[in-house]
Amino acid sequence: MIVLGVESSCDETGVGLVSDGVLLGDALASSMDAHARFGGVVPEVAARAHLESMLPVLHEALEKASLGLGDVDAVAVTAGPGLSTAVQVGLASAKALAFALGKPLYGVHHLAGHAAVDVLEHGPLPPRCVALVVSGGHTSLLLLGDLGRDPIVHLGDTIDDAAGEAFDKVARVLGLGYPGGPVVDRVARDGDPHAIAFPRALSRPSDPAYGFSFSGVKTAVARWVEARVDAGGEVPVADVAASFQEAVADVLTRKALAACREHRVGTLLLVGGVAANSRVRALAEERCAAAGVELRVPPIRLCTDNGAMIAAVGDLLVRAGAPASGLDLGADPSAPLTGALLAGPWT
Repeated sequence: MIVLGVESSCDETGVGLVSDGVLLGDALASSMDAHARFGGVVPEVAARAHLESMLPVLHEALEKASLGLGDVDAVAVTAGPGLSTAVQVGLASAKALAFALGKPLYGVHHLAGHAAVDVLEHGPLPPRCVALVVSGGHTSLLLLGDLGRDPIVHLGDTIDDAAGEAFDKVARVLGLGYPGGPVVDRVARDGDPHAIAFPRALSRPSDPAYGFSFSGVKTAVARWVEARVDAGGEVPVADVAASFQEAVADVLTRKALAACREHRVGTLLLVGGVAANSRVRALAEERCAAAGVELRVPPIRLCTDNGAMIAAVGDLLVRAGAPASGLDLGADPSAPLTGALLAGPWT
């Protein structure tokens, strides 16, 4: 079975083709440059970019896989969560393909795709693992079983800014531009991560064990920089970036390892765009090694939103015998996470 996956939840238009856990080909187009002057993603701009990119990306993915549309056996698509207009473009495109080809359609949860993509690099996931999903729009801790068959247990989430969103806002405060994640990571390499003691939110015993909050550390950075400027001092950008990054990496990895201990699992899956951050990866490796926990991280190119991850979760659902979604499936921009399949008897 060859599964075609479509992703359009934010500013990347992605198409991938997967068969039996093997990535056959994929392609990706980003509208990031179009959003840079706004300092963040503009939903209508993203939706128009998806409309313009969908067919070229589809053709490129098929060409890389040396396949034609007639070779496709099933279509998977992100049905939520994400930006409403952006998700609708991908969903409409996938419905059109499924209808024209006479093939089943699987509407999947975006976060399940992030978890499934590691299968393409490292093989099947263990029977149970903890996944830390960290991106511009999501920061979540999940307890996973069989992604194709079992419910997903949502252990915790951010109560305000996602980690990636905080990186973007701190980059803006420091005058580093957009997107903030890569540039903060790069600048932080020349800084002292212990120069400034930025807060670690929700770290007290009375706080939610697996809850995250990054609004406070973002505000602390802004106030520290403002106070420095008001005092007439020069802002040590590298030290600020490194100290902020350390605070985020510390909270993310500490809570993830605590979840592994409590639920007695031996594997931590680190996925999402922020999984590409060098300090988050390094600290996760260090703490997992000390705790005897296996760390699995996809290649950097598969950490950001992409079509391969949606094809990967669709492939797992097909092989598990999951029921297909109907063509009347609607987009759900705030879809709750209960399973990989969106709107079905297993969700």
